[in-house]
Amino acid sequence: MDDTDLHNAYHDEASMGEDSILSPRGIEHFTRKVTATASHLVGPLTDQSPSAANHYSSAMAEVHKHMKRPNLQRSMFSMAKTTPTDLVRSKFSTSEIQNRALSYLSDDMLQNIPEIDNSYSLFQGFQASFPELSDDGKKHRRRVSRGRKMIDDAPSTPNSPQHLHKLKKERASFMHELEMLGIRKNMASSEIREIDNKIANLAGMRRIILDRLAGLEQEEALLEHDIVDMEGRIEDAQLLVDEAESIAADTPTRDDDEDDLVLDQDNDEFMSKSIYEKLPSASSTPSKSKRHKVIRRKSMPILHEHFEPGTAIREIKAHEDNITAIDFDHPFGTMVSSAMDDSVKVWDLNAGRCIGVLEGHTASVRTLQVEDNILATGGVDATIRLWDLSKAHYDPQGNQDGEEEDGMAFENPDDQPVEPPAGTMSDCPMFTLEAHVDEVTALHFRGDVLVSGSADKTIRHWDLEKGRCIQTLDVMWAAAQASASMGSAEGAWRQTGRSVSGPADFVGALQVFDSALACGTADGMVRLWDLRSGQVHRSLVGHTGPVTCLQFDDMHLVTGSLDRSIRIWDLRTGSIFDAYAYDNPITSMMFDSRRIVSAAQEDVVKVYDKLESRQWDCGAGITQAEENKTPAIVEHVRIKEGYMIEGRQDGIVGVWTC
Repeated sequence: MDDTDLHNAYHDEASMGEDSILSPRGIEHFTRKVTATASHLVGPLTDQSPSAANHYSSAMAEVHKHMKRPNLQRSMFSMAKTTPTDLVRSKFSTSEIQNRALSYLSDDMLQNIPEIDNSYSLFQGFQASFPELSDDGKKHRRRVSRGRKMIDDAPSTPNSPQHLHKLKKERASFMHELEMLGIRKNMASSEIREIDNKIANLAGMRRIILDRLAGLEQEEALLEHDIVDMEGRIEDAQLLVDEAESIAADTPTRDDDEDDLVLDQDNDEFMSKSIYEKLPSASSTPSKSKRHKVIRRKSMPILHEHFEPGTAIREIKAHEDNITAIDFDHPFGTMVSSAMDDSVKVWDLNAGRCIGVLEGHTASVRTLQVEDNILATGGVDATIRLWDLSKAHYDPQGNQDGEEEDGMAFENPDDQPVEPPAGTMSDCPMFTLEAHVDEVTALHFRGDVLVSGSADKTIRHWDLEKGRCIQTLDVMWAAAQASASMGSAEGAWRQTGRSVSGPADFVGALQVFDSALACGTADGMVRLWDLRSGQVHRSLVGHTGPVTCLQFDDMHLVTGSLDRSIRIWDLRTGSIFDAYAYDNPITSMMFDSRRIVSAAQEDVVKVYDKLESRQWDCGAGITQAEENKTPAIVEHVRIKEGYMIEGRQDGIVGVWTC
C-alpha cells in the first residue's frame, strides 16, 4: 500500500463521522488498515515479539478513559485530520504516543506566537553563558597580557610549521571568544529590552492602581463628611432632648432662675461694656461644647505619597490679589486662604473648589491657623476670630454648574469658579477676641491656649476655655530688662544690621506648647518665654534681620529671617545646630518629619531633605520654565506629610507632592 492508498484509507475512515473514528473500535480499525504495509511504523522500538506488536493499541487503551471527554475527542480528531502521520510516525514509544494523544495546542494558542528576532541559537546562548575558565579557574580578562605571554612562549624559529599552527590556533580561540562576547552583548541587550518592557507594563499597572486609590480616597472623604454630618445631627438631637426633659421636669424653677439672671445682668453694667461681651459665658454649656467640638478624621489620605516628589497635583486661582496667609488641616483636606482683597476663603483640596467665604473681619487677614475643624484668623482690624468649619453647609457630592468633579484632576486655575457658594459659612463663626490695639501679625493655638502677636509690640496669652486674655507680654520691656541685666549702654531695642525693603512685622512668628512660647521679632531675636512666670527664659542671638517664621519640636527650633538664612537651634543648649544661606529673604518656612520648605522670594519653593542632606527646588518655576512662562513669586508655603501648598503674589495656590 503506497502513500496514496494510505491517505485514501484515512479519508474513508474520517468520512465515517466523528463518533465512529473516535471510538476505541474506530481507532483500532484505523490501525489495522495501516498495519498491512506499515507495521514497522507502529512497531516497538527494540522488541519484535508478537506480544509487543500491538503496543500502539495497548498504549491507546491506556488513554481510553481520557478519550471519553468531548473536548479531548474533538482535539484528537482535529489533530488526526490535519496531520495523520504524527500518529503513525516511526519508532514512537508508548509514553510518547500517550503524550502526543493527550497534549494538544489549539490554533488559537498557536496563532499569536511572537517572532524571535534573535540571530543566535539556543545552543550558542548556552555556550556563551558558560564561563570560560583558565587553568587556575579564573577568567581571561587581560587580552594584552595573554597575547604577550603567547609571544614570549613562542619557539625560537618563527618560520616553523608548529609556530604557524599555534598562531592559527590562538587566532581561532580569539575569534571564538570574540563571537561569544558578541552573543553575550546581544543577550544583555535583549534582557535590557525585556526589562524596559516590564517597566513600561508596571508603570501602566501603577497608573491604574493610582486611579483606583484616588477613587477610594474620594469615597472615603465623602463617607467622612457623612459621618461628621450625622454626628452633628445626633448632637443637636441630644441637646433638644435634654432641653425638653429639663423643661418638663422643673419649668417654674427655671423661669425664676431666668428672672434672677436678668436682674443680675442689669446690676452688672460693666459686663455690657467689656470687650468680652461677645464671648459665650464660661458656664454656657451649648457654646462651651461648640467651642471644644473637635472632629478628627478617622483615616488619612496616602495618595500623594505614591507620586514622585515635585509632582504638581493642582493649581487653584484662589484670589485676585497677593495672598497674605494660607494653611490646611491634612492632605486633600480643607484649606483656608486670605489675600489683600480682604477675603478669607475655605477650599476643598480634594475637589479643588471653594466651599465658601468667611465674613467678619473688616480688613485683610494677616495670619491664620487650621487645626482639625477649628480655624483662628488674625487681621489688620486688630481682632482674632475663631471659626468652626464643621458647621459649614457643604455637600462634597454636589456638582457646581452641573459639572462633574474629577477629584485628583490636574486642573487649569483659570477654570476655577469666581464666586463661591453663598451662605455655606453662616454657622461657622464662634467668637471674637478683641484686645490688641494694632494689627495682629502672628498667632498660634494649641488646645485651649492661644497666643497672638501684634504691631502694638505685645504678645497676648488667651485662655479659650474662659474666653479671656489672661496675660500680656511686653516685648519692649523684656528687651529693656535683658539689656539692663547685661549692663549694656546701648538702647533697649537691638537694631538689626541688615536693611530690608519695606517695614517688617514687629512680631514675625509665634508657637506655643503648654507653657513654652517661642517668639521671633523684628530685632532678629528669638525669645523663649515661660508663660507661667511671664518671663523670657532664653534669648537666641544669631539672625541679623527680622525673624519672619519659626517652628520647633521636642529638640530643635527652626527659624527663618529676612537676613536670607534659615537657622536650626538646639533647644537643649541654645546653640546653633545648623544654618542654610539663600539668595533672597525668607518670608515663610515650615518643616515635617523629613523636609524643610521655605519661600525665598522666588517662583519656586526651596526644599531641604533632612534624610538625604540635599537641597532641591519645587514649584511652578521649574514646570513652567519649558513653556517660557514666569510664575509669580511664592510668598507663603505649608507642608504636612509630604503634601505641600504654596501661595503666590498673583493669588494662585499650587498643590504639590514634596
